[in-house]
Amino acid sequence: MRYISTRGKAPAQTFEQVLLTGLAPDGGLYVPEQLPSFSKEEMEQMASLSYPELAHKIITPFIDGAINDADLKEIIDRSYASFANKAVAPLHMLGANEWVLELYCGPTLAFKDFALQLLGNLLDYVLKRNNQKVVILGATSGDTGSAALEGCRHSDNVDIFILHPYQRVSEVQRRQMTTVLGDNVHNIAVKGNFDDCQRIVKAAFGDQSFLPEGRQLAAVNSINWARIMAQIVYYFYASVQLGGPHRPVSFSVPTGNFGDIYAGYLAMQMGLPVRQLIVATNSNDILHRFINRNEYGLSELKHTLSPSMDIMVSSNFERYLFDLFGRDGQALAQFMTSSTDGTHSVTPERWEQARKVFASASVNDDVTCEVIKQVYEETEFLIDPHTAVGVKAARECNTDKSVPMITLATAHPVKFADAVTRAGLDTPALPEHLRDLFEREEQYAIVENSKEAVTDFVKSHL
Repeated sequence: MRYISTRGKAPAQTFEQVLLTGLAPDGGLYVPEQLPSFSKEEMEQMASLSYPELAHKIITPFIDGAINDADLKEIIDRSYASFANKAVAPLHMLGANEWVLELYCGPTLAFKDFALQLLGNLLDYVLKRNNQKVVILGATSGDTGSAALEGCRHSDNVDIFILHPYQRVSEVQRRQMTTVLGDNVHNIAVKGNFDDCQRIVKAAFGDQSFLPEGRQLAAVNSINWARIMAQIVYYFYASVQLGGPHRPVSFSVPTGNFGDIYAGYLAMQMGLPVRQLIVATNSNDILHRFINRNEYGLSELKHTLSPSMDIMVSSNFERYLFDLFGRDGQALAQFMTSSTDGTHSVTPERWEQARKVFASASVNDDVTCEVIKQVYEETEFLIDPHTAVGVKAARECNTDKSVPMITLATAHPVKFADAVTRAGLDTPALPEHLRDLFEREEQYAIVENSKEAVTDFVKSHL
């Protein structure tokens, strides 16, 4: 298995190389040169597998021998051993053919644990084997940071620096990051928004001259292919629990950076029968505007009750566009870097092709709160604001109610108590392992919104 850049000008890489590299040197993102596929018979057998067993089956072709099979199995088993629910990704029924997939049973109560527990263990294995140390630099809109810290903080081979937008994450999200203390752990609050943090990280990857000799940056954001690879698994898992591959299912995915729903798109390409893939956005609706009216352009970033989706530059969308442009890296690079007024449009033929794959909806804060309250009153099941956006989009875009509709529940509602109380419900209680979160010591630095401020901080702490 080789990995190629979406911009088409970087050499092909092995899995180990893309695990440690992040962005390609030409500024593109790595994707597999070709995808594995699974037959109907293979998918039938998946229904009897545990989540770690299924993850091993899905992930093995992407690793392609870079890690021996016994070690890979042990890494996967260890990655999901700490999840609170034995099912790892349990399904919860809201109504007739309406489900949510609970992706918040990991240690930091968010779907990012699925990828980052695995990524941390993969990095640790490869770095120990190579006797190598790296600097992890990542940006978070709320959940990636704590999941990355939890997945990587135990490694002697990494120093980890996580950027978050100052005063633009929930208090629980911030404290989950800033109360992780250690000599190799650094939280940086940037005086800007998530897009600013993401831009700084990408710029730092493009010019790593600020690092000491012998060190390189490694990525924990979803620019790292291993993150996407891990997320493909739960699409297969949910499908076979509800009768796949003998009947299709649909998915509604709350998304800002497009990584989570891109994993669903890849699952479709690998043979999973999916009727609909619904892109669910909050008021920061760049993805919805593209799917709805072929308009991919920046607008003012809004601070919402679903802050993990407060993103306007959707990095992983480039991976999908690479396919939409027929895997022509040069054409894609030109599209990504040229526009007359800051707004991009594709040809009508390409837009119609995208609309055959994706539906979309945008949900504002008021409606988000209404859905949180409605779902609780109907089912006594509490959802977080991101999941509420997904549920609303599912109900709005569903074209075939005979097909199971699965909304990805991306975070535990306790992480977004403000949205829950605004919906008129009681503040949810922290789970036992986080019960003392508000008493723990915090440690983080506040820096200006510039690459230089961040790289100077990194240099001074290595």
